[in-house]
Amino acid sequence: MSSEVIPIREGEEIDLVKMESFLKESIKDLPNETLTMKQFSAGRSNLTYLLKVGDWEAVLRRPPLGPVAPKAHDMEREFTILKEISPYFSPAPKPYLFVDKEISIIECPFFIMERRQGIVLDTEFPSHITYTEDLGRKISEIMVDTLVSLHQIDYTKTKLKDMTKPSGFLERQVNGWIYRYERSKTEELEGIEQLKKWMLNHIPVSQSSTIIHYDYKLNNLMFTNDFSEINGLFDWEMTTVGDPLADLGVAMSYWKEGNDSPLLQKGSEIDTVTVYPGFMSRNEFMELYAKKSGRDVSNMNFYLTFAYFKLAVICQQIYYRWKKGQTKDARFKDLNLYVNNLIKYCLETTVSKNL
Repeated sequence: MSSEVIPIREGEEIDLVKMESFLKESIKDLPNETLTMKQFSAGRSNLTYLLKVGDWEAVLRRPPLGPVAPKAHDMEREFTILKEISPYFSPAPKPYLFVDKEISIIECPFFIMERRQGIVLDTEFPSHITYTEDLGRKISEIMVDTLVSLHQIDYTKTKLKDMTKPSGFLERQVNGWIYRYERSKTEELEGIEQLKKWMLNHIPVSQSSTIIHYDYKLNNLMFTNDFSEINGLFDWEMTTVGDPLADLGVAMSYWKEGNDSPLLQKGSEIDTVTVYPGFMSRNEFMELYAKKSGRDVSNMNFYLTFAYFKLAVICQQIYYRWKKGQTKDARFKDLNLYVNNLIKYCLETTVSKNL
């Protein structure tokens, strides 16, 4: 969730009068002032809004407009995950309340959580920050430390032990994301059958099971103003209990390097700041994670391949919604090209070398 807020996009408005009345009935000690609302600019899936009543601020999170994939965008599940994890993991924002569809004033489920303040990085640093290579290294190390810390939480002390099935996690994941791809495909991609077969035949045995965020990336993180720590980790929709190396693989699929293949470039978008000198390479990040967590990362080729495929499917699902007219957001119209490139990258870097 980016810290940047914008006027609410056309078609994604929420009735201010109804929301203000609801908040003042539901939340104690709310200032007797008028509600204002803006939208967080980042994100291509769930919609996130900044609510302000006087000096009180909170964040509202709801599913995207139109039909959504089965079991996706489960607001109640994400609310529960935050409620369970936030006492053990300070970067997780505290949730305030969940509203189901039956009583929702916006005709869909949503939840409200605390707002965190800090710096969210993506394609550039704020103008008041003087970037140095030491800062890039520092940010990389903090990201490793925070991921290791998340994976150290004893999930059996939380309700996640009842909400998840760690056993057989990777097999379900590979089969599940292949199924999601088939449900949302809009064209036949060369090599896709080869890639699916390779993944199914190379599923490793998981070393352990931990809480995994499963969408751990730079623009889902918020840093303190001095970059001494991460004080916000957002978008917990995909969180579960499973193989922590799958979490590491997803993080690395979003991590860009300056010499990356053109196939990893998403159209004309600017690369993330991780391409700056000073930031760790993927290999350095994974090696430091291995050192601090004690986990063996020698089989990361599978986890990276699967992570790129998973990213391709997420983009394909979004493109499918655009193709079917379920969203008019112009950002989505060329996502099919990125999907094709990701599949090609998987084939070139892993599958063709291991058949």
